Amino acid sequence: MPDNTRIALVTGATRGIGLETVRQLAATGVHTLLAGRDRAKAVDAALTLQAEGLPVEAIELDVTDAASLSAAADAVAKKHGKLDILINNAGILVDTLGLKVSEQTIDTWRKTFDTNVFGLIATTQAFLPLLHKSDAGRIVNVSSLLGSLAMHSDPASPIYDFKVPAYNVSKSAVNAWTVQLAYELRDSRIKINTIHPGYVKTDMNGGEGEIDVPAGARTSVRLALIDDAGPNGGYFYQEQSLPW
Repeated sequence: MPDNTRIALVTGATRGIGLETVRQLAATGVHTLLAGRDRAKAVDAALTLQAEGLPVEAIELDVTDAASLSAAADAVAKKHGKLDILINNAGILVDTLGLKVSEQTIDTWRKTFDTNVFGLIATTQAFLPLLHKSDAGRIVNVSSLLGSLAMHSDPASPIYDFKVPAYNVSKSAVNAWTVQLAYELRDSRIKINTIHPGYVKTDMNGGEGEIDVPAGARTSVRLALIDDAGPNGGYFYQEQSLPW
């Protein structure tokens, strides 16, 4: 592998938007690490993409497990010595639909935040030293329009009545974390942004949605490949900036 080959890692990448993000990144020539908590599934998915001629490598990574994160970061450091792109795609939605905001169990809140927020932060912390070794590190946090406080506060907003509380609030927290880390990284060569993939037809929403999975991966890929003139600390859907 040439020394100037970019290395990317995508979490939660064994299916859906994550898998398609790996496919699209690898298609640009980026050597992409397909991360999943189930190693067998990650290997199967990587082999499928390798058969298409894409530079994809499987890696076992559970964003909620400190030992798994440490092992994955060590493996990337030993094999590649750096990381150029981190896409924090892993996420869950476990709210009980139909229950009011105040009725969602505390277990639902804890489980959601453990993956969507604390797992994302822990993953970023684990790989940040390797991103600092990149000439142009990029971090993309997959959020949602459902994390927009402005949109949820506006009765005219299309998501005003779409209250999936634990999931929504976890994505608001992801947005806030992104702003905080962007400030820390403002004088570095690392850029971090958060994105809304769109209302995508995936298993998470039972196949409902307005756009297909390839379209849902495009915003992550676009932000992963921005040049030095690109944004830092923004919230995007495709080319559009979103209200926090």
